[in-house]
Amino acid sequence: MKIQNSIKKLSVTLVMLFAFIATGYSQTEEIIIQTTAQCGECKEIIEKALMAVKGVRFAELDVNSKKAKVVYNSKKTNPAELRKTISLAGYDADDVPADSAAVAKLNPCCTKDGHRE
Repeated sequence: MKIQNSIKKLSVTLVMLFAFIATGYSQTEEIIIQTTAQCGECKEIIEKALMAVKGVRFAELDVNSKKAKVVYNSKKTNPAELRKTISLAGYDADDVPADSAAVAKLNPCCTKDGHRE
């Protein structure tokens, strides 16, 4: 009898746990944001800034395409906030221009024209 009750309690707990996990992931969305990143240092700066945003679960920048892939919880943040974060790091984010004060703090090679010869 005690074993049956324990199994029932464990089953209910597992069902509740899976429901909780599924609910959290159902709010997950993904966005691709075009940036003006130039190099590996840019990649580190942008990814670090994005990962500091509450609700961001994953951020990765492809330096070759200059596109940032962001997976986030839509109940905690939104695309406008993610673009603003990239802008405040010193980079354009789709149609949001880079914050000029942030650009001034970047290494010259990390600016929009930094790798032009």
